[in-house]
Amino acid sequence: MSFTVAIDGPAAAGKGTIGRAVAARFGFAHLDTGLLYRAVGRRMLAGESPVAAAQGLVPEDMATPDVLRTAEVAEAASKVAVIPQVRAALLDFQRAFARRSGGAVLDGRDIGTVICPDAEVKLFVTASAAVRAERRLAELRGNGFQTDFETVLADVQARDARDAERAAAPMVAAADALTLDTSEMSVDQAVAAAIAAVDARHGA
Repeated sequence: MSFTVAIDGPAAAGKGTIGRAVAARFGFAHLDTGLLYRAVGRRMLAGESPVAAAQGLVPEDMATPDVLRTAEVAEAASKVAVIPQVRAALLDFQRAFARRSGGAVLDGRDIGTVICPDAEVKLFVTASAAVRAERRLAELRGNGFQTDFETVLADVQARDARDAERAAAPMVAAADALTLDTSEMSVDQAVAAAIAAVDARHGA
């Protein structure tokens, strides 16, 4: 039996953390779709065209997530994600994952609107740009990257604009999505709210 949880939202809002926790709670498979675009971005930085990189993507490209979480790769991912041919190349992979037996959680920017419009549960996880920049700064420094708040905030705002304004599958909350603003939430509170939303549908 398939059961799909679609989680969308901007960078550093907490959707990945929530997605992993929901998947663990219900025994679902989890896919951070952002890693697909980061992997394509990394291959582009290595010299491939974005479309060829997307068409040739293999699971091994996502095997080292720490390497894919650098600011440079994140920037490249945001740029390749606006290319319709790249999104089309990754569409079937994501949809097949979503309907796998045993349930699946996917988090990204267009899961509830484009990839899985029929998902049983849709969440839109967001937070203020300043809060998200603080979280991203802590993550980057924790991984040994030296930067400052103003630089990270500018990057977050630029990515928000690209994600929301792109012609292909812009980031927007699905009409039937539950919005979770995690600006003032602890991780535990955000996870609990998401689990409650899934439990209401999964247990029905």
